[in-house]
Amino acid sequence: MEWMGQILSALYRNMLWVDMIFAIIIVFFERRSPKSVWAWLLVMVFLPGVGFIFYLFLGQDMHKRKMFRIKELEDKLSEAIHIQERQAKSMELEKMDKNLQGFSDLIYYNLQSSGAVLTDDNDVDIFTDGNDKFEALLEDLEQAKSFIHLEYYIIKKDELFERIVEVLERKVAQGVEVRVLFDAMGSRTVRHSYWKQLRKKGIRTAEFFPAILGRFQLRINYRNHRKIVVIDNKVAYVGGFNVGKEYIDRDPKFGHWRDTHLRIQGTAVMSLQLRFILDWNYAAKEDLLAEKKLFEGLELGKRDQVEMQIVSSGPDNTLEQIRDNYLRLFAKAKEHIYIQTPYFIPDDTLLDTLLLAIRSGVEVNLMIPCMQDHPFIYWATYSYVGELVRAGANCYTYDNGFLHAKGVCVDGKAFCYGTANMDIRSFALNFEVNAVVYDKALAEKMEAIFREDLKDCTHITKELYESRSLPIRIKEQFCRLLSPLL
Repeated sequence: MEWMGQILSALYRNMLWVDMIFAIIIVFFERRSPKSVWAWLLVMVFLPGVGFIFYLFLGQDMHKRKMFRIKELEDKLSEAIHIQERQAKSMELEKMDKNLQGFSDLIYYNLQSSGAVLTDDNDVDIFTDGNDKFEALLEDLEQAKSFIHLEYYIIKKDELFERIVEVLERKVAQGVEVRVLFDAMGSRTVRHSYWKQLRKKGIRTAEFFPAILGRFQLRINYRNHRKIVVIDNKVAYVGGFNVGKEYIDRDPKFGHWRDTHLRIQGTAVMSLQLRFILDWNYAAKEDLLAEKKLFEGLELGKRDQVEMQIVSSGPDNTLEQIRDNYLRLFAKAKEHIYIQTPYFIPDDTLLDTLLLAIRSGVEVNLMIPCMQDHPFIYWATYSYVGELVRAGANCYTYDNGFLHAKGVCVDGKAFCYGTANMDIRSFALNFEVNAVVYDKALAEKMEAIFREDLKDCTHITKELYESRSLPIRIKEQFCRLLSPLL
């Protein structure tokens, strides 16, 4: 037993050296935020010998790795982008449409940072109930003539996906090309043999950041959190709903699932199509950009004429485009801000911007879930909510099930909704996509939905927040220390 103790002692000493090496890498070689650096050093100090394993799985830095190259399309897109940049800079866009007044700088930023073309011919339907969303999706799938593209972070092999697969198999038999892209971590409960069965039936599948050695996943961070559907370039979907029975209220753990999803018809569909194709090309190692028919069949919206930009962000870029959109929208608010998010873990800049808005007389309204699906994240969220409550914000917990909606509305003029939570993970670590919509009627409708949700909410008053128990206070503080890693 003595020799075993000596081996363990030597291993422990070496682990400390490994931790020190990783600490040096974090501090001196990777451009991380100070909060992130201190959080990782804290983990390594208090978990010697284990901290470097957590870093291996969670701490790798992918910034500046350009994963999605669109050089093939740069010449085609650059002319339209440059024209809109000039129009935005000269304020011409605002003169052309009153819905764009005050947003030229944000439009310009999105054009500059991610080539997000502004489109003005879109029809948009808002879904807040999973049953409604998936019934509409199934109807649209039935109408497909050329191709169906589905991309989801989570797909579960249950009654909902089985209904979708029935339609997909039928469409394949009719000659429709079907592609399903899923994230390996989010969809880890589905066996590889099942995807193989779908491929044998003609449904093409691709896995984003697949596991190695079966289910061993080296990249716990850097997940593809996007939810996109494009059908024949005639209709597209983007938003918070994944594919699983909980999203149609069939899981008693969550009860009613309150989310927000957009159904889009118009030129913005092509922006989502391009996003899907770039993600597919990376995951499947194919080149769909060369297939002309995937860029044909576009139909303009005929009803709403909504202006929007489709904005993507991810860890392969040093910019955090969706987070920056939230920042600009908050800074523009003169009257009120509405925020819905399941996780609220802002960085210092975003939190300070909200606090400044409150102290400048802007009414800030924040809605989070009443229940937790990730305890560490929930208590970190509650800690940040407390700061807003003390500053005078109206904060609420949604009590009628689980709130998963992700977005911001400002002054009844514009909103940004999609797949990104309001946390560091969505801003810097996940691949996300949001729609930035500049339309007064639609923004007012989105805010009316928020106010309707308030009927199922509890107001977190200062008195209620200050009355929380000592164990909850301890959980808040501990989880907040780790928030840069969550």
